[in-house]
Amino acid sequence: MFIVEETIAGPDAAQIPKQRGESLLDAAVRYAEERHWDVVAGTWLETRGGVRGCSCGDAACPAPGAHPARADWEGRATGSATVARRMWQERPEASVLLPTGRAFDAVSVPETAGFLALARMERMGLTPGPVTVTPHGRAEFFVLPGAAAKVPKLLRGLGWTPSSIDLTVRGEGGFVAAPPTRVGCRGAVQWACRPSAANRWLPDVEEIASPLAYACGRDR
Repeated sequence: MFIVEETIAGPDAAQIPKQRGESLLDAAVRYAEERHWDVVAGTWLETRGGVRGCSCGDAACPAPGAHPARADWEGRATGSATVARRMWQERPEASVLLPTGRAFDAVSVPETAGFLALARMERMGLTPGPVTVTPHGRAEFFVLPGAAAKVPKLLRGLGWTPSSIDLTVRGEGGFVAAPPTRVGCRGAVQWACRPSAANRWLPDVEEIASPLAYACGRDR
């Protein structure tokens, strides 16, 4: 279902994080170095008493191995590839987290609605930014920062109340887990639309709000 590619041909070639077989360290360095995204090391999976769980120690952790490990995680996030490399050399198994509200916001919708929206965007001639699919069944669309403030008004303009459809935005103070981070026993975060030269310039949420809202409405 997902295609693994490492590079894009052409003068504006951009390295692409692998979906399988790449270390968390290498992926984190690539995000910082090639996309200029801030990254921060999160929790990790570990085995205690024969049971695999989150390093936070919470047996009921909703996102084992895929959330911030420290209260000051926002201040520790870095756009330096050198600092990122050092961070994961100290903790190679740590999840790769990308703070939102900085280089991008992330619009989160159900996975089925996400793929419906992507098909609709293709028919409309729209180019989405990078899109992840999480083991929790969510598709997260990367858009320009500021989406969190715009979405409620956009949805109302399209005939939806924000509470009527399953569409949320991760903005300032939030984060997304990036491939190849694993979330407990559920699996790994993957790219539905990988970072590429074509989507280096992220769309404004206004450009993709309509197909996202339509897809979420169909998915109810």
